[in-house]
Amino acid sequence: MSNLDRVALVTGAARGIGAAIAGKLAALGHPVVLADAIGEVEATAAALRAAGHQARAIILDVADDAAVAALPVALGDWWERLGVLVNNAGISPKGPDGRRRPIAELPAEEWRRVLAVNLTGAFLVSQACIPPLRARRWGRIIMLTSQAARAKSLIAGAHYAASKTGLMGFARSLAAELGPDGITVNSIAPGRIDTPMARGAAAGVNESFAANIPLGRVGTPEEVAEVAGFLASDAAGYLTGATLDVGGGSFMP
Repeated sequence: MSNLDRVALVTGAARGIGAAIAGKLAALGHPVVLADAIGEVEATAAALRAAGHQARAIILDVADDAAVAALPVALGDWWERLGVLVNNAGISPKGPDGRRRPIAELPAEEWRRVLAVNLTGAFLVSQACIPPLRARRWGRIIMLTSQAARAKSLIAGAHYAASKTGLMGFARSLAAELGPDGITVNSIAPGRIDTPMARGAAAGVNESFAANIPLGRVGTPEEVAEVAGFLASDAAGYLTGATLDVGGGSFMP
């Protein structure tokens, strides 16, 4: 089976890591569906089409049960060809000064929204995508978690860290259940990556973090995308339930 017959769905694909992963999978020959809650995703998909790739954009709030349930309609004739799912959609709200809010000051509604998007959203989309993957007896599900799920973080909020830690546990459970169907489930835990989300941090935060990374710099979305491309490939067929750390050595288990 060639990648042309393995449609890839990437959530949170308008920019940053999601856009880079969508671009990598498109370059590997996958028809790609870019999903995001913001309209910018249309331009990202258009750029891929202009480069000669098969790419479609859909507007999707992964925390919206009804919207996720409508994915088969949104993907149309590509739905039965689904082969790869990348759960990348995520939010990381900060305070007005660009820094994380202390737990004692964290609004409950903000906590709920972060978990709804980062964790429940991945659950809803994964659950919706199981039938076409099972029908083909082949599939790749990739979760974008975070270094904040692997060790304490002085940058990420408690809600973000909790959601990404939960995502790793969910991925392991899903890997155990779907293995017999020929579907692998793995996680990528990026460290500090140069994305619009990271650039929203307070002044000096990224520079201070980079000073303590063994490789001496923050990473790029494209470096994360390379790992996603591998996990989506046949070469990663015997790898499941794993978390790959992409952080320049800033976390070493």
